[in-house]
Amino acid sequence: MSASSFPLLTATAVLPAAGAIVTAAVPAARRTAAKWLALLFSLATLALAVVVLVRFDPGGARYQLTESHAWISDFGVRYELGVDGIGVALIALTALLIPFVILAGWHDADPLETSSERWRPTQGFFALILMVEAMVILSFEATDVFLFYILFEAMLIPMYFLIGGFGDRAHAGTDDRAAAQRSYAAVKFLLYNLAGGLVMLAAVIGLYVVAGSFSLTEITAARASGELSMATDTERLLFLGFFLAFAVKAPLWPLHTWLPNAMGEATAPVAVLITAVVDKVGTFAMLRFCLGLFPEASKWATPVIITLALVSIVYGALLAVGQRDIKRLIAYASISHFGFIVLGIFAMTSQGQSGATLYMVNHGISTAALMLVAGFLISRRGSRLIADYGGVQKVAPVLAGTFLVGGLATLSLPGLAPFVSEFLVLVGTFARYPVAGVVATTGIVLAALYTLVLYQRTMTGPVKEGVRAMPDLRPRELAVVAPLIALLLVLGVYPKPLTDIVNPAVRHTMSDVQQKDPRPDVEAAK
Repeated sequence: MSASSFPLLTATAVLPAAGAIVTAAVPAARRTAAKWLALLFSLATLALAVVVLVRFDPGGARYQLTESHAWISDFGVRYELGVDGIGVALIALTALLIPFVILAGWHDADPLETSSERWRPTQGFFALILMVEAMVILSFEATDVFLFYILFEAMLIPMYFLIGGFGDRAHAGTDDRAAAQRSYAAVKFLLYNLAGGLVMLAAVIGLYVVAGSFSLTEITAARASGELSMATDTERLLFLGFFLAFAVKAPLWPLHTWLPNAMGEATAPVAVLITAVVDKVGTFAMLRFCLGLFPEASKWATPVIITLALVSIVYGALLAVGQRDIKRLIAYASISHFGFIVLGIFAMTSQGQSGATLYMVNHGISTAALMLVAGFLISRRGSRLIADYGGVQKVAPVLAGTFLVGGLATLSLPGLAPFVSEFLVLVGTFARYPVAGVVATTGIVLAALYTLVLYQRTMTGPVKEGVRAMPDLRPRELAVVAPLIALLLVLGVYPKPLTDIVNPAVRHTMSDVQQKDPRPDVEAAK
């Protein structure tokens, strides 16, 4: 362990895990107590994450607050933790969003008296959310490759039950069909991610055979000093094993098809958990493990990965334009946004990678705001179909207004947080791959189209019959949405606190792949 006597990083993961156990143990008759316990544990985890953020020194060592203990000594596996600026930012995002996820899902697991689903384990719902939080936070801290792999796979288990066991109640009255759809979405999510994980396991074993260690810091140091060298074909095969698993999690086209099903069938808070929290592990791992462990293979694969990212941007946006289901529209929009994140990572410029990291954070906040408001809307009308809405802004103006702000953030309107990250990604891409930058800008145009058309069809026009009695946002719902919108505004105007944390980590990553930002072509600009 480092000089710090208190294992702060371990505590940030142990606290929600302990909260999950305590919440699950609450008697069935005391559902409300379980909810409050889950919320309190999530707030305590947020407080610890703030302490991590405060104690992290952006100008200090690359990995800080480190912990290291022997774990499986016979196989060289250690319990090693450490955070850089990128990990700290994503830990803060995760800890911030979970209390809002819990508040938004306050009644999502209550028993349904008029349904075949009378028994809904409320305690289990909130316990599973906390367990996902614990695993995701620890995955952002793990610097032992095998430990990361265990977490990468283990988080699939609670997510499977959250998707398959607690579905969207917009299916009310069609319980058998809804259960079948949820089961299909959950199994598809699990199979896709398990398949990617099994390929990664083979690559993890291969890495140990080649490097003799699972420690990320040891392997990168040995590579930098020349003590470790990999044959070109070996490095490329290992890179592909890792990247495939991360591309499924991200999700990147053509490995994305599980996401619309999972987000469509899950409750809105669980959909936020999927795309704003769990999926970030994939893009984070591309930065930490793909670029850190396999720099030459990363550069070798860059043209193909940039092409896949561009397809994700355009394909996801085009499918979002044609969607009739609100939640599936947001899911396809997220596929497009993840394309921007991957593009920024593999543009191999400091602006692109800084923008990609900011995009992970800002996409998490903006998608959470939009999806949670959409969830409140759907719970009132009992339908996910865009055609069933109209004139909402006349009967629920606050709901409509917050939905508009979330949508404008999704299309990266200047003044809102995602604009900064998308701008940096495009600047970084144009600097090295101008054609790719031009293609990526089409995603901006399409984002404006699907977002504004969604708002126009649901919120404006004549009030439809099923919307007339729709109540506006309640105090609990406002407590969920208002802080997220405030963050979108603050980070849109003043992103410096976040960039100050992220930029030093990006410089380390650029050093790993031995890349420098291209100089501007002054003569061409004249």
